[in-house]
Amino acid sequence: MSSFTNDQFDLEDKTAVVIGATGELGGAIAEGLCRAGANTVIAGRNEEEGIQRAEEFSNPDGAGEALFQACDTTDRGDLQALVETSDAAFGQIDVWVNSAGVNSATPFFEIEEAEWDRIMNVNLKGVFLACQEVGRYLIDQDDGGSIINISSMAGMTPLSRVFTYSASKAGLINLSKNLAREWAPHDIRVNCIAPGFFPAEQNKEILSDERIADIMGHTPMNRFGEAEELVGTTLLLASETAGSFITGANIPVDGGYSSMTI
Repeated sequence: MSSFTNDQFDLEDKTAVVIGATGELGGAIAEGLCRAGANTVIAGRNEEEGIQRAEEFSNPDGAGEALFQACDTTDRGDLQALVETSDAAFGQIDVWVNSAGVNSATPFFEIEEAEWDRIMNVNLKGVFLACQEVGRYLIDQDDGGSIINISSMAGMTPLSRVFTYSASKAGLINLSKNLAREWAPHDIRVNCIAPGFFPAEQNKEILSDERIADIMGHTPMNRFGEAEELVGTTLLLASETAGSFITGANIPVDGGYSSMTI
């Protein structure tokens, strides 16, 4: 790597926290941040997977140190503990990624309130709570920071069959833009990454053969995304050099999906 590229994207001596890092997409993001030099807190509900990933991500080739912290993003106490543990372990928080998410393909009239609440609680309320906790910390720390929320194509243009998910992601994009405006004077940047279609645990029940054909017909690159393909955009938004003037953005990583009309 050239010294110029390294200066632009190196995260050595930074601390990153990734909620949802025991899932496919969050795990790839956490690994990318760690390999870029950031000490990385892997936060999620799957303790066994989280501990294993922390061991795998910490290695001697320039990567940062990784540790696991159990966290339910809908539990304010867990989020407070996550902030405290991260600060105690590494002395600071520079990058915070909200990537936990759930989905369901329930026809509109069959959506029960409990399902609506479950999806909204994880995808939107959980980010609201997390941003309150880390936002207070970053403002008190008075050294700026980057918050990256994982949105979706569904938050930009509603997708059929995923009514609650679409509404939650639209709300997430709006919340992120509001926080970007609110916290810019504190040098806290808030952005979204909007993945296109990436096969993951949360959407496997939705991906029927018919659905896949529809997706491919609307994706110019004619394939699904790979989790690792979210890392580059994450590093851009995480870097206080390369991403220093980016806030309030919702960046598609979608193989061209959002560029299609008919």
